[in-house]
Amino acid sequence: MHKIKGIIALDLDGTLLNSSKELSEVNLKALERAAQMGYEVVPTTGRFYGGMPESIRSLSFINYAITINGAAVADLVNDHNLYRAEIPWAQAVDIMAWLDTMPVIYDCYMDNAGWMTEALKEKIDETIDDAHYRKMFHELRRPVTELKAFIIERGQDVQKIQFFTKEPILRLELLDELPKRFPNIAVSSSHIQNVEINQCYANKGEALMALADYLGVPRENTYSFGDGLNDLTMIEAAGVGIAMENACAQVKAAADWVTTSCDQDGVAVGLTHFIFD
Repeated sequence: MHKIKGIIALDLDGTLLNSSKELSEVNLKALERAAQMGYEVVPTTGRFYGGMPESIRSLSFINYAITINGAAVADLVNDHNLYRAEIPWAQAVDIMAWLDTMPVIYDCYMDNAGWMTEALKEKIDETIDDAHYRKMFHELRRPVTELKAFIIERGQDVQKIQFFTKEPILRLELLDELPKRFPNIAVSSSHIQNVEINQCYANKGEALMALADYLGVPRENTYSFGDGLNDLTMIEAAGVGIAMENACAQVKAAADWVTTSCDQDGVAVGLTHFIFD
């Protein structure tokens, strides 16, 4: 194994990718330079691996990925998971049964793919305001007749449950209520309409530290960039946590430094400040 100087953990949407969901040339050149210096550049996302943009998956220097908010850490070179933290399937069914009583649409990640009840998928356009998320859900969620029955039939643990609602107050209430109602889960959010539910050890901070231990990288040599609530744990866990200018208030408050926005090549600015200079 080559000498590793450190780990750079990068959220994608709103962080490494700009508001058009593109990887800028400036950020790309910064990542290439960091990789050449001996840093492991690690996409760290709420998405499953196949749901990551091709512009990221095709980067030749990406050897590891933290996906599904930390439910999985993948060794991409050797094609195996170094870390897994999943919701037991029976508990996932209980959570979904409770969500059925709410004005939400929900899906889940299982076996590195997205699944959704067909009738709920038909409500995507009327529920989700963001055009990018609507497109992503239409393209990346596999419809099944009824998701709970599908999970029971497979008997397979769930990597993440996600729901969207048009009611802002309800979203905040459920962010608070879910961990009280269901043990050993963690909730976070990456969008103003969504809530993401993971097993309590499935968070980006735990996953980053697991990867650092595996690679023998000291905590002080880990750097994280993020903007949303699902990035908070890795902002706090990393040796240097860097928030985007467009980050939510909690992430900015926890960060060691605030860089420019995702539309102003904030990742490249942060790497220049902490690594290149």
